[in-house]
Amino acid sequence: MVLLSDTSTRFRDAILGFDAANAEDPNTEVDGGVPQPKELVYANRMTAALHRFAPDAPETVRLAARCQHIRRWTIPRGDYPEGRAGYRQWRTDLAAFHADTAAEILRGVGYDERTIARVQALVRKDRLKADPDVQLLEDIICHVFLTHYLADFAAKHDDDKVADILKKTWRKMSDDGRAAVTSLELPEAVRSLVARIAEVS
Repeated sequence: MVLLSDTSTRFRDAILGFDAANAEDPNTEVDGGVPQPKELVYANRMTAALHRFAPDAPETVRLAARCQHIRRWTIPRGDYPEGRAGYRQWRTDLAAFHADTAAEILRGVGYDERTIARVQALVRKDRLKADPDVQLLEDIICHVFLTHYLADFAAKHDDDKVADILKKTWRKMSDDGRAAVTSLELPEAVRSLVARIAEVS
């Protein structure tokens, strides 16, 4: 799902560039009954979730949503030390990498440096909570996680770990983002988990 109606040529070219980069992902995920590149699936889910939650989102947010995980597989978690410090460094390096990779594609299709810098700031989540557009992007990231990835995470971890990650996800969202969770098409097991967190938050 690309959802490219009523957009400029450079926007369309940027989306196609992001998708071409993510189509190289050697890891696959079954979506719609068909194995597809994992990060391409994620990018499509981000676009679809943003369209549902904020159909009038700024172009920069739509771009940032599409390239949030661009070429993520090239920097695996296993290249970093175990533990929280290693994880944080990995996430920091990923954010910079995604922002820089997106900038190259945006520059190549004719975007100005101011717009490119804005997309990079969104991808890095600069000023989260203070910047409404960054918070919007974070809400979408959380919606996609809850809808498509939490059930698999829950199947692989104990209840305490699942409760912890769910609490963190809930805290990351805005009030509007949390309110919209009730309208998401969540797996039944996830819906019950979310309901319990919502009651105590």
